[in-house]
Amino acid sequence: MKILLVYPEYPITFWSFKHILKFIGRKAAFPPLGLLTVAAMLPSDWEKKLVDVNVEPLLDQDITSADMIFISAMVIQKTSAQEIINRCKELDKIVVAGGPAFTTEPEKYKGVDHFVLNEAEITLPLFLEDLNNGAAKHIYTTDKWADVTTTPVPMWSLININDYATMSLQFSRGCPLGDINGDSCEFCDIHILFGTKFRSKTPQQMINEVESLYQAGYEGTIFLADDNPIGNKLRFKEMLRYLIIWQQEHNYPFIFTTQASINLAADDELMDLMVKANFSGVFIGIESPDTAALISIGKVVNLKFDLEDAVKKIMSKGLEVMGGFMVGLDGDPPNIFDKLITYIQKTGIIQAMVGLLVACPGTKLWKRLEAEKRIVSETTVDNVNGSLNFIPKMDREELLAGYRRVLAVIYSSTKEYFGRVDTFLKHCPSKTKGHFSWRDLRPMVLSMWHIGLLSEARWYYWKLTVKTLVTNFKSFPRAMTMAIYWFHFSKIAASIQK
Repeated sequence: MKILLVYPEYPITFWSFKHILKFIGRKAAFPPLGLLTVAAMLPSDWEKKLVDVNVEPLLDQDITSADMIFISAMVIQKTSAQEIINRCKELDKIVVAGGPAFTTEPEKYKGVDHFVLNEAEITLPLFLEDLNNGAAKHIYTTDKWADVTTTPVPMWSLININDYATMSLQFSRGCPLGDINGDSCEFCDIHILFGTKFRSKTPQQMINEVESLYQAGYEGTIFLADDNPIGNKLRFKEMLRYLIIWQQEHNYPFIFTTQASINLAADDELMDLMVKANFSGVFIGIESPDTAALISIGKVVNLKFDLEDAVKKIMSKGLEVMGGFMVGLDGDPPNIFDKLITYIQKTGIIQAMVGLLVACPGTKLWKRLEAEKRIVSETTVDNVNGSLNFIPKMDREELLAGYRRVLAVIYSSTKEYFGRVDTFLKHCPSKTKGHFSWRDLRPMVLSMWHIGLLSEARWYYWKLTVKTLVTNFKSFPRAMTMAIYWFHFSKIAASIQK
C-alpha cells in the first residue's frame, strides 16, 4: 500500500512568520507533527511519502502514484484542505481525513471518503482493522481519551528538518483548567478536542523523542506543543529533571519553548527547572488586562494574579513571555484599547498576539452566541485578520478601529516597538545555553540590510544593536531576534490597516 500524507497550506498569520523565514533560510515555521505521528502508527510495510504544501508544491504525480491520501489540518487551513481534497477526488483517489479541522466540523468538508476523528491512537486502529477486512466506514469517532504513553516517536524521516525554523514535540494533552468550578474558558476548544484530564508521556518516552531529533541531525529550537504542560506540575517537573540531565550530557543542543497558564508565576521551582532545561520562553493566554473582561469569558485562573507582576516575575527568571490577547469581549470597557497598549508596553511583551475574539464551533462561547442569534459567519480561527464572525456588544466599527489602533501602536510604531524591546531586555536576563554557528550570521546580515538600511526602523535598529553590544552583550542574540520579529509583525499589522 502506498500512502501519501498531505499537510495543507497556512495563510500568512501572526504565527506563520512567513515574512522572516528568508532571514533564516527556512521554508516553514513548524513541521506537521500530527501527520508525522500518524505516519508512525501506520503499518510498517506500507510505503509512505509526506508533502507539506507549506514547503513544496503538491504535484499530480504525487497523488496518482499513491493508493490512498491521508490529510490532516487545523481550521485555519480549511480552504487549502478542501482544495487538496478536490484535487484528489478529481484524480479518483481515496481520501482519509483527521485532525482538529475535521473533528470539529466534518460536515463542512466534501469529498472525504473516511473521517478518522478525535485522537488517532484510538480511532486509527479501528479504521485500519476495518480497511483490512474490506469494511471501512465513513466516519470514526470516540468520546474516550487516548493513553499517550502508547504514542510512537514521530517519523522524522519523512521530512527535511532543515526546511523548518522550529521542530515540535508534545509531552502532554488536556487542560485541567476546564475543571475549575466545573467550567472552562468560554472561548477555548481545547477541552472539546483533548479534554480536561491531564495526560502525559513518561519522562523516558519524552527523552526518546528528544534523542530521535538529535539523531536526525537537528539542533535548535523545539516547541513543546502541549495544551498546558503545567496542568500537572509534578509530572512536568519530573520530565524536566530527565531533560536537564540529557541536555547537560549533550552540551545543550536544544532550546525549548512552550505554552502555559499564568499560574506558572507562582512556582519558582518549576520556572527554575525550565530554565535549567534550556527553556527560553512561554506563551501565556493573558487575554485581557481588564477584570470585567476576564470574568465575561470565564478566565478564572487569571483573576487570581496581578497580571503585570506575574509576567515580570516569569521574565525575571529568564523566560520570555509571549502573550495572547483578545478584544471584542462582552465585558470590554470603552477604554480597553488604551489599557491593552499600556499593559503590553509596561510589561515588555514583544510577541503580543492581539486578536479579535473568535467564536469556535462547539465551544461554550459559540453555543451562547448562537442562542443569542449573534453568530454571523463561520470561523477561520485566524483572530488577527481583522474579521469578526459574531455581533459584538461594542459598536462594530468602534471595535475594529480600536483593534487596528492597538496593532498600529505596538507594531507599526517603531518607537513603541523598540522601546518595548528595551523594557523586555531589562526585565528578562538571557539564560539560555547554546552554540554559535556560522549559520547564525545569515539572519544578522540580512537584518542589517532589510531593517538597518532599508526600513523606517533603521535608527532604532542600530541604536538597539550598539546599546546591547556595549551594555548587555549576552542578550545580543535575543535583541537581534526581536528586531527581526518586528519585520514580520509590522507587515501583519499593516495588512490589517488596509
